[in-house]
Amino acid sequence: MANPTPKPSPSLIILRVILGCWLCSSVALGATYNVVNFGAKSDGKTDSTKAFLNAWAKACASTNPASIYVPQGKFLLKSATFNGKCNNKGISITIDGTLVAPSDYRVTENSGNWLEFERVNGVSIHGGALDGQGTALWDCKNSGKGNCPSGATTLAFTNSNNIAIGGLTSMNSQLFHIVFNGCQNVKLQGVKVLADGNSPNTDGIHIQMSSHVAIINSKIRTGDDCISIGPGTTNLWIENIACGPGHGISIGSLGKDLKEAGVQNVTVKTVTFTGTQNGVRIKTWGRPSNGFVRNVLFQDAIMENVENPVIIDQNYCSDNKGCPGQASGVRVM
Repeated sequence: MANPTPKPSPSLIILRVILGCWLCSSVALGATYNVVNFGAKSDGKTDSTKAFLNAWAKACASTNPASIYVPQGKFLLKSATFNGKCNNKGISITIDGTLVAPSDYRVTENSGNWLEFERVNGVSIHGGALDGQGTALWDCKNSGKGNCPSGATTLAFTNSNNIAIGGLTSMNSQLFHIVFNGCQNVKLQGVKVLADGNSPNTDGIHIQMSSHVAIINSKIRTGDDCISIGPGTTNLWIENIACGPGHGISIGSLGKDLKEAGVQNVTVKTVTFTGTQNGVRIKTWGRPSNGFVRNVLFQDAIMENVENPVIIDQNYCSDNKGCPGQASGVRVM
């Protein structure tokens, strides 16, 4: 860990200024596409996947910034991928209702992600709720009987830039709730993550291979890491977070591969941990690796009923199965 009183790097200061206004100004006034006009039904039973994809296709094809509107009610969606590259750099999605995954987890078990945005630029999501309906899969995993699929991440952004999410609630995810992989310039504000404390592998927010990400003013209750920070994460700002239950805020696991991108320039401040397994944590596998962790600041953490307030585990091994049992090559600086 870094010196306890370092000043934020210039890049992090610039990040906070730029992203501070991104959520409110990323999309200018333009055409609005109501998913109901494309055939979506708010009864929570009718498959509305095609309607949402058609609304996205219209917004993406627009040469001007566009908006997609989801009114009140419950909208059932199967796995859906919203692809770029779009003709504009500003699509705003306003959700007043709830998007609901199929209650049968076998419908999405091979998809990896329930809702995915890939190669998009300038997408913002405002309000609403995403219900992954993962309780049946949790029961399967917790039963110890095996033969359970991994499940689907609720919301994933892949190779995307300039993303803003505000006021969104993600609940009962089968697997991770929100994931950013290969993204730049991301802001999450006022996000809520809700899952039972015994829900396995339900990380709240996961970031990897991404830079200039800010997560602020959010509440995360889950069964795994509230926020997990994977390889290749740089210039990450986390502030004013309520975490618990869950496994805390973790950098890692790292070092599972010999050649792996490092983690650097991470600030975690003003976080309250309540009833969590860990507070702030760095975890690396015990095997050779060229990975590293540097310029990390954990500051102003309040911990109530936390088992391991601060922990650096360089012999991490999930489920204690197949552990390499070697010295970790990941350098923590």
